[in-house]
Amino acid sequence: MTAMEMLDELQHRARQNKELKEKLINTRNAENPLQEFCRISCEEGLELYPMEVICAGEEFHAAMKRSTNGGGENSPKLEGQDDFYELFLAGL
Repeated sequence: MTAMEMLDELQHRARQNKELKEKLINTRNAENPLQEFCRISCEEGLELYPMEVICAGEEFHAAMKRSTNGGGENSPKLEGQDDFYELFLAGL
């Protein structure tokens, strides 16, 4: 299962389970939010690690960049990259 699939599954579970949803939202207050988020994910049986979440955002951004006008130097500028942790929480 890819990191994107695990994030989708975790989000689905959180929408069905209010306690899980609150635990995930409260990771924002942790000393290391992404690490705490991944710890909870692993408790749910979804082995998701911080670098996988970070890389998923970077890979998504790179794919978008390549898809615009062939991804050459003349492709439109894309700002930043997607932070899938923040996008996940916003989706809850």
